[in-house]
Amino acid sequence: MAEFRLTDLSKAATIDDIAELSYGRSLLNRVLVGTPARDDPLTHVVDLPARIAQFSGWPVWAAPAAIDALREVGIAMPWSHQVEAATLAAKGRHVVVSTGTASGKSVAYQLPILTELSQNPLATALYLAPTKALGADQLRATHDLIDADDRLADIAAIAYDGDTPGEVRKWARDNARWVFTNPDMLHIGILCGHARWSRFFRNLRYVVVDECHYYRGVFGSNVALVLRRLRRLAARYGADPVFVLASATTADPGAAASLLIGAECAEVTHDGSPHGPRTIALWEPPLLTEVTGENGAPVRRAPSSEAARIMADLLVEGARTLTFVRSRRGAELTALGTARLLAEVDPDLVSRVAAYRAGYLPEDRRRLEANLADGTLLGAATTNALELGVDIAGLDAVVVAGFPGTVASFWQQAGRSGRRGEGSLVILIARDDPLDTYLVHHPAALLDKPVEATVTDPTNPYVLGPQLLCAALELPLTDDEVREYGGWDVLSELAEQGLIRRRGHGWFVAAETKPHAEINIRGGAGMQVAIVESESGRMLGTSDAGRAHATLHAGAVYLHQGETFVVDELDLEDGVALVRAAEPEWTTMAREITDITIEDVLADRSYGKVRVALAHVEVTHQVVGYLRKLLSGEVLDAVELDMPVQQLNTRAVLYTVTPELLEHAGISEDRWPGSLHAAEHAAIGLLPLVATCDRWDVGGVSTALHRDTGLPTIFVYDGQPGGAGFADRGHAEIVTWLGATRDAIADCACFAGCPSCIQSPKCGNGNHPLDKAGAVALLDAVLGELRTG
Repeated sequence: MAEFRLTDLSKAATIDDIAELSYGRSLLNRVLVGTPARDDPLTHVVDLPARIAQFSGWPVWAAPAAIDALREVGIAMPWSHQVEAATLAAKGRHVVVSTGTASGKSVAYQLPILTELSQNPLATALYLAPTKALGADQLRATHDLIDADDRLADIAAIAYDGDTPGEVRKWARDNARWVFTNPDMLHIGILCGHARWSRFFRNLRYVVVDECHYYRGVFGSNVALVLRRLRRLAARYGADPVFVLASATTADPGAAASLLIGAECAEVTHDGSPHGPRTIALWEPPLLTEVTGENGAPVRRAPSSEAARIMADLLVEGARTLTFVRSRRGAELTALGTARLLAEVDPDLVSRVAAYRAGYLPEDRRRLEANLADGTLLGAATTNALELGVDIAGLDAVVVAGFPGTVASFWQQAGRSGRRGEGSLVILIARDDPLDTYLVHHPAALLDKPVEATVTDPTNPYVLGPQLLCAALELPLTDDEVREYGGWDVLSELAEQGLIRRRGHGWFVAAETKPHAEINIRGGAGMQVAIVESESGRMLGTSDAGRAHATLHAGAVYLHQGETFVVDELDLEDGVALVRAAEPEWTTMAREITDITIEDVLADRSYGKVRVALAHVEVTHQVVGYLRKLLSGEVLDAVELDMPVQQLNTRAVLYTVTPELLEHAGISEDRWPGSLHAAEHAAIGLLPLVATCDRWDVGGVSTALHRDTGLPTIFVYDGQPGGAGFADRGHAEIVTWLGATRDAIADCACFAGCPSCIQSPKCGNGNHPLDKAGAVALLDAVLGELRTG
């Protein structure tokens, strides 16, 4: 009989030991049946103990109607963190509650808001969610509470978003007590026409910002300024609302929340909710020998294929399982693959697995959730996007197919597992990515570290300028307010452009300026490209023009709510991408070439033979083609494109090394380009370890001799105009970041480089030259200088 790793990686056990294991361990062992120890994909397994509930009594300030309603919906006694946060809010303090998934964070705002609205018939409240699904879930829960007690019957809670009919919008403005919306609608539909909302603003007592860790990068910076505008207008009407923010577990949530709303926030981080014991397993698929990627590099078995096999094994054991996959198409394929495997061993189980994706109607999602809860449905595959607004918890197992981008997201997904008091299993499957490789070989970075800090930069001039125009149109800006926003330089430039002018009592927007409609607060800059299905004329969505080059070029595969389309034409002049429905067997990845010029050095420090800097840069880049890759990772072919050159003014972190350092590290001059190139690729992949970004949010350039530095140089830059704070975070955490980059390359089992370490899916040079050993030697030398300098 083959041996299998169980309790830890230094011990081997047989399947006969299953009975003595925890439930999570026994499930893991069942999944490993048939896998010889020499092919063991596990890199780490750990058991997390159960957590006992910590209750608090209902606070004396809470209205009996609010308490009775919460009891009626099943909350007999609140947990400690719920009461702590609710009490701070009731005392008038802004507060963020940062606890785990399924820890009942909503009670922290429901209790004070229902208390205030039941005692003050004029009081109003505002709820903000980053996704429509989450907002709909919370509105439904609020209606359940209002319906649970007649004393709450006059609290009118209503959704106000892009789908709300005109007559309902008017009723909401005139009558609603609790409005559920999103930052986009707050910006364009409420603040812009605030005079029509005077009743609501005058009586505004609470603002809820749910899942606030979601607001990061340019989106987070825009939302931060939208919330400042909200506070400013509320003050204009004589209100000073209390902000209650809910967040997944993040590093320093109080500081992040304070930056987001522009006012000091208390933080509540001690989680009083219970959960059963969890087994966490880190899983690295083996390198394939029969399939190769670009330049003959080995590739790993696709995480979606691995997830389908694992989920099928778990469902055969009767374990209710939710699998998170990074793309909608991946979720569909995982569900189909699981069903196909189940058909071979237990056909009755085929109907008990489904895909669960965005685009479903609310009633479809509710039915899926109910079916999972009562066991009618045993397994579902979903996308990371649905980690928000999914009313599913208490599962036997969660499979995460590819690291979801942040540690906070990983724990939010893992938190779906664990019935009260019972064990559960969480498996993270590494994909072909340097960050995944690093995490499965350095589990402390995932399991023990404080999770990432949320990165926002409300002072980004490219974000701040349009937001200042919106603020001035809503209410003339005073000099003190401009100083508070940190926007004097930006305001001066706007004035020079004739967009804003000074009058006797403030700054006014030029009459013809309509800034609100020009801002896409979710991150796009400049013109928007409409994505249109050519046959029906249906508009599927939009993309900012800057990203369209890489994602909507002719031949690109585009995913929309589980449906797959191929782009036939991209018309940048008219801002339209025409697509058609298709089911190709491949995905596409754009290839770009990039040049970079230093405009201004913001911070600069020498460490012996290494110099580290943060700079304003001008990036010139061009999409020159794309790869078509099969789902196995095999490269089908490369297609050339003739796309216009783009320019981007942004921020970059960079470091230079001297030729002497490279020679001392044993890297001959002919190996400099490949070593620098490989280190740059891996560094881009590892930046999300210290900054809440995706590798697609940043770019990089490496050169053996850069004209501005006169030395071998590596740049990593933000992909948004003005920067999004990611390069700044890399600069601040340079040692941690480059140390992880070095380890990810060295830990990868390939010989000369592969997508799991130094190959980049968007490299315009065809991932050539790349020198894996040279990259490790280079980073060892750089880290040596950084740590001693």
